[in-house]
Amino acid sequence: MERVRLGKTEIITNKNGFGALPIQRISKEEAVILLRKAYDHGITFFDTARFYTDSEEKLGEAFYKMREKVCIASKTAAVTPENFWKDLDTTLHNLKTDYLDLYQFHNPAFCPRPGDESGVYDAMLEAKKQGKVRHIGITNHRLSVAHEAVDSGLYETLQFPFSYLSGEKELELYEKCRAADMGFIAMKALSGGLITNSAAAYAYLAKFPEVLPIWGVQREKELDEFLSYIDNPPEMTEELEKLIEKDRKELLGEFCRGCGYCMPCPAGIEINNCARMSLLLRRSPSELQLTEEVQKKMQKIKDCIHCNSCKSKCPYGLDTPALLQKNLQDYEEVLAGKPL
Repeated sequence: MERVRLGKTEIITNKNGFGALPIQRISKEEAVILLRKAYDHGITFFDTARFYTDSEEKLGEAFYKMREKVCIASKTAAVTPENFWKDLDTTLHNLKTDYLDLYQFHNPAFCPRPGDESGVYDAMLEAKKQGKVRHIGITNHRLSVAHEAVDSGLYETLQFPFSYLSGEKELELYEKCRAADMGFIAMKALSGGLITNSAAAYAYLAKFPEVLPIWGVQREKELDEFLSYIDNPPEMTEELEKLIEKDRKELLGEFCRGCGYCMPCPAGIEINNCARMSLLLRRSPSELQLTEEVQKKMQKIKDCIHCNSCKSKCPYGLDTPALLQKNLQDYEEVLAGKPL
C-alpha cells in the first residue's frame, strides 16, 4: 500500500484522499456507508469544507466514534476573524470533534498573513494554540497566490489543481512545494470530470511520491475503482501514455475547469457547466448532454447581461462570456446534427 507524507505535518496517509464534496448529493445513510467502506479498505484522509453544505455532518456521523483513526481536513472561506470563528465552531460541531487535523483557507484571493488587515491568519494561529487546529493549510486556483503561500513559509500544506492536464507552471509549483517540504494535495485530479480514465489519472500521479490526490467520490462503483488500485496500482503503459497525450492535445489551453468560483450568475446561467459543454459533448455520451433540461440551461446563455462578473472572478483569467457564447454555438450545431 503506497503512502504519502504530507510535508512538515508528518501526516502519513494512503495515497488516496477522499474528496467529500460530492457526498452532498447523496443521503446521510448512503454517505456513511461509503465513507466507512473507504476507511475499511485503507483510506484515512478525508477532505471537506464549510462551503460543502452537509458534507461535514455526514463525515461526523461516519467517524465520531473512531475520530483518532482518520485524518480530517476542512476549509473556511472567512475573510474576517468573526466569520473564521463562526465557521470553525460550526465545522467542529458538524464533525462531532474538538479538533481538525488540517484547517485550510479556502481559495482566498490573497495570501493571509499574521498582522494583515483581514486578521484571519492570527485567528488561525489562536485556534492552533487552543488545540482546535493541528496544521494550517491553504487551497487555491491562482498560481500567484499559491506561490506567495509557499514562499511565505506560513503554511504546511497547499491544495491546488493537479492532474495530467497540468502544464509546466503547475509542475514548477509542485517542485517548489517539494523543495520547501510543504505537503501538496492535488484537487481536481480528474480535472472536473474531463479526465474519464481513472487508471491513467492514477498512474500519472503515482510519478509524484509527495503528492496526495483527493478523488471526489459519490457512488460506490467510483470508490471501488480507486480502492482496486490500492493493492493493484495501474502501471504507466504505452497505451496509457498515448491516451494521456491524446487528452493533452485535445484539452490543454483555454478551457473551463468547472471550479464554480464565477458563480452565482446574476442572469441565472449555470456557468461552470455551460462554459465547458463542448468538451463534455466530446468526452461523454452525447445523450446525457442533450436532454430537455440541459437544453434549457444552455439557452439561458442568451440572457447574459455582459456584466463581466464571471470574467473578473475566474482564477484562470478566462474570457468567460466569450467562452459561453462559443459553447452555445457548438451546442446548437450539435442539436442541428452537425459534428463538433
